[in-house]
Amino acid sequence: MQNFKIVKIVDPTWKRPSWDEYFLKLAMLASERATCPRMHCGCVLVKDRYVLATGYNGSLPGTPHCYEEGCMLVNDHCVRTNHAEINAICQASQHGISLADGTAYVTNMPCTNCAKALIAAGIKRVVIFSDYHDTLAERFFDEAGVKLDRLPMPDTTINYNLAKYKSAKQFENDKP
Repeated sequence: MQNFKIVKIVDPTWKRPSWDEYFLKLAMLASERATCPRMHCGCVLVKDRYVLATGYNGSLPGTPHCYEEGCMLVNDHCVRTNHAEINAICQASQHGISLADGTAYVTNMPCTNCAKALIAAGIKRVVIFSDYHDTLAERFFDEAGVKLDRLPMPDTTINYNLAKYKSAKQFENDKP
């Protein structure tokens, strides 16, 4: 038997995020890819703590982005982009992934159409940290038996300190 020793490292500043915080932070990260300056939204579709698909609001594949060509407004809504939830559902569909009984982690309350799409896709729980104007999402979620959880916005920082880990070494050309 190989000899070993157990070393316990205590870091009072370390806080492991809950699963809900973790997936909401992933949705926040996905939102950074959004291509419409009017709203950045991210969505992560999860089942059994496994990421099934992600999405952010952006233009259709191969078409101009709002940041490039401007927003296309109808009744003060940008119609150039798909919303994050639709893009995540489409990503799952393209890969043959069932969303039945899954959870949607979304940075914002879904609009009415996205709420209906999530329900139709089989999502059973939606987790958000901010609301959205003019939506009937909550009503449709309630009627369909979809659980809606409003949680506090998670910490917006990524807590990773490469210099702190003894077994990691920063690339030479990356040093300040």
